[in-house]
Amino acid sequence: MPTETIKYINVEPAVEIYHDKEYRSKIWKFPSHNFTLSVIWTPFLVKAAIYEDMNGVSSSMVQLHLDTLDQLWTKQFNTFDYVVIGGGKWFLKSSIYHENNTISGCHYCPGKNLTDLGFDYAYRKALQLVFNFFTNSSHNATVLFRTTTPDHFENGEWFSGGYCNRTIPFKEGEIDMIDVDSIMRGIEVDEFEKAITSLGSEKRVNLKLLDTTFLSLLRPDGHPGPYRQFQPFAKDKNAKVQNDCLHWCLPGPIDSWNDIVMEMLING
Repeated sequence: MPTETIKYINVEPAVEIYHDKEYRSKIWKFPSHNFTLSVIWTPFLVKAAIYEDMNGVSSSMVQLHLDTLDQLWTKQFNTFDYVVIGGGKWFLKSSIYHENNTISGCHYCPGKNLTDLGFDYAYRKALQLVFNFFTNSSHNATVLFRTTTPDHFENGEWFSGGYCNRTIPFKEGEIDMIDVDSIMRGIEVDEFEKAITSLGSEKRVNLKLLDTTFLSLLRPDGHPGPYRQFQPFAKDKNAKVQNDCLHWCLPGPIDSWNDIVMEMLING
């Protein structure tokens, strides 16, 4: 019986050339391919003062400037050929809103004597600013705007014992999107369509919608769960551990997103 020889091709290892203090923003180079990969941590896309540690514990409310984009990403935009960008759940945090050098309102700020404008107000304002930046840019880049990704907490939230123990995908119709995600995606699609209309035939930026929301909704098996930290049960197998059912790390969903991105870039 003939044997088959499998040859493995070594991919060029990335060379990390930059990281910020918290290792949230990073830059890697692939020298022989003249390719640079950047990850920019800018959770609100607009200017923000964030008082939160690496465990998500806040010491003060977020201060959001809804009329000013975060220069951390805008200053680098003209150096990129391809951009994947998205917003989402950070806008649910308690925040004070600033516009025109004054406080215009807030989201969930009891006792502050401010008008609660809601997270949807800030999210729409931020996306309008983001898309306006793209549509007025003369830089010829391909921009994929990724829609919001749903979480899969069950029997509680991240702070109240919620978990995500499922190991297989949902079937279509087995789960419905929660109101928050529906509102966010609605805003995203609405503002994206307005941006496409404003580009018209003179468009320079190639703006595309990377709509992974419904696809991701069916994949509760892709989250780190209690393993957001290394060996969480090493000292106590019955330890109460905070689960991460919002971020993604396991094979499956991320592979699908990558396949969609490549299809959009090559054939879109």
